[in-house]
Amino acid sequence: MNGQKKRGTRIEPFRHRIETDPKFFDKSWRKLHDAIREIYNHNASGLSFEELYRTAYNMVLLKFGPKLYEKLIENMKEHLEEMRASVEAAQGGLFLEELERKWNDHNKALTMIRDILMYMDRTYILTNKKTPVFDLGLELWRDTIVRSPMIQGRLLDILLELIHRERTGEVINRCLMRTTTKMLMTLGSSVYQDDFERPFLEVSASFYSVESQQFIDRYACGDYLKLAERRLNEESERVSQYMDVKTNEKITAVVVKEMLANHMQRLILMENSGLVNMLVEDRYEDLTRMYTLFNHVPDGLTTIRSVMMSHIKDTGKSLVTDPERLKDPVDFVQRLLNEKDKYDNIINMSFNNDKSFLNALNSSFEHFINLNNRSPEFISLFVDDKLRKGVKEANEDDLETVLDKVMMLFRYLQEKDLFEKYYKQHLAKRLLSGKAASDDSERSMLVKLKTECGYQFTSKLEGMFTDLKTSQDTTQGFYASTSSDLADAPTISVQILTTGSWPTQPCNTCNLPPEIVAVSEKFRAYYLGTHNGRRLTWQTNMGSADIKATFGNGSKHELNVSTYQMCVLMLFNASDVLTYREIEQSTAIPAADLKRCLQSLALVKGKQVLRKEPMSRDIADDDSFCVNDKFTSKLFKVKIGTVVAQKETDPEKLETRQRVEEDRKPQIEAAIVRIMKSRRVLDHNSIMTEVTKQLQPRFLPNPVVIKKRIESLIEREFLERDKADRKMYRYLA
Repeated sequence: MNGQKKRGTRIEPFRHRIETDPKFFDKSWRKLHDAIREIYNHNASGLSFEELYRTAYNMVLLKFGPKLYEKLIENMKEHLEEMRASVEAAQGGLFLEELERKWNDHNKALTMIRDILMYMDRTYILTNKKTPVFDLGLELWRDTIVRSPMIQGRLLDILLELIHRERTGEVINRCLMRTTTKMLMTLGSSVYQDDFERPFLEVSASFYSVESQQFIDRYACGDYLKLAERRLNEESERVSQYMDVKTNEKITAVVVKEMLANHMQRLILMENSGLVNMLVEDRYEDLTRMYTLFNHVPDGLTTIRSVMMSHIKDTGKSLVTDPERLKDPVDFVQRLLNEKDKYDNIINMSFNNDKSFLNALNSSFEHFINLNNRSPEFISLFVDDKLRKGVKEANEDDLETVLDKVMMLFRYLQEKDLFEKYYKQHLAKRLLSGKAASDDSERSMLVKLKTECGYQFTSKLEGMFTDLKTSQDTTQGFYASTSSDLADAPTISVQILTTGSWPTQPCNTCNLPPEIVAVSEKFRAYYLGTHNGRRLTWQTNMGSADIKATFGNGSKHELNVSTYQMCVLMLFNASDVLTYREIEQSTAIPAADLKRCLQSLALVKGKQVLRKEPMSRDIADDDSFCVNDKFTSKLFKVKIGTVVAQKETDPEKLETRQRVEEDRKPQIEAAIVRIMKSRRVLDHNSIMTEVTKQLQPRFLPNPVVIKKRIESLIEREFLERDKADRKMYRYLA
């Protein structure tokens, strides 16, 4: 520790020359040569591998590496040529067995030789970038045996022949096949691909081209697809058993091309068994198979989707334009729902719930539903049928499911505002006649419409429910304040309807019976006394009444009738016989309504409370009516002329259409103004596109109408045309 620097230990090399025996290499190589011969002859048990390793080590150490490497190549070639002669001599089925045996011998020998020459592998070969011993042995096997002119072609022919025999149902030695193809893979991917895989794929293409042509001429589409599926599964299984895993994708592509892609149109459009037939007959299994198989084919699913769309549009068109179907709106919509359920199930169960197929289905339904301009009315009638009390005994959950399905059809409608018109009429009839099956169901439907179209769509419908609640409270207040004055008067229940919320039509009030006039006038005085600035107009065409009646035979009944029917029946308290003309003068009921009213009282079987002379369906001015003294019914309460929502007549339909068109005008103008206010300057085509896009959720505006509304806004100085370009419009603040 005296501060001296500690010196490291250094090993000096030998300074004297190492003398070597001049015959050192020959003696050493002879030893290795004999050992390699013994290894190939399966006599390796008597060898000292430690001694052999040391011999090879010394040879490399003494710079004999290049010579040793050359001698090794010569030696292995000699042994391989002996093996080649043995393989070439093997006949028939023994050929592959002999090849396998020699391959295993060579592999074992290579492993031992590599171990003996390990030092050469790690030093000389690595430094001089030579092929390692084991890899060298594989290359020599490849060049000497596998690619020998007498073996290469024969090996390929035998492999392809065995595969062909297996395809035609024979059982082959898969273990031997696996060993042979694994040998080719071990020799390198290029050997496997060039010497086996490429010719295998070419022969397979030819085989399946011929087979597919035979099958398609003989089998129906479903059976053909089963065969194609079986072939695909067989090839995948064959690859897994004795080929490179990467071959699976390639052979699958070959089978798909030859058996499916080349015959795609013919299979999908095959008469009596193709896609359309499968759709019609709900053949889920065949449809699943078709979807799965053609998923591998370029444009396969696109073609299936296109054919499905065409079929749905065609069947849908025949459904919505068939005059027989239009006679029953409820059945019409039910058939649409059944079609929707059918294809929903097919897409869910067979087409993997594929979104592109769902979009195609929605597009097809939207196309054909709007071919019939009465679809909005019919869908509303269907909902009316489901929400009516006593029409069908269904639980709330089932009803909710049906309403959800109806909303799907509603989404397809381009004229949602027309549906709103009809729905408002039908809802009003249900509410005023007390026919709504369930308040919860009615409100549930409103929520669905509100979610779909927004608050504006349902605000007036919700106003109807508010009016009914307010009316109930008002009626209770009326009787509470005037109960002493109305002891003997008929009891009335008044529904006060806000003009804007209800689909009321201006009509002349008919002449009510004196008893009703007295109490209704008292109600008017009470209501106007509690509400300033209001005006009441009686809608006698919308009410109903319960009348107690005693007939000539002594039978007593309570008749549930409309307000018009009540006015007619009350006349017979003072007269025994009245003509049509007298009834019309006394009641002032519109002629069309009065005739329908008298028909329901005198001509409906089982409910003939009046007798008509003469007994004919048509009613003339001179026809006479009297009370039917022989009227009987098993029921005490008899319902007459129940208001049922029915299809509009042609004049009514035209009137509704005109009202809808009028209601659309301000909506189109509002959309134009909104767009121009934000954009300031816009060309004609852009306005058309923007307005259509904005109004599409409610209805599809007619371009001609849009153009007229633009002209109207220009006249009223909301817009002006550009002076330089007449197709440009400017917004005027």
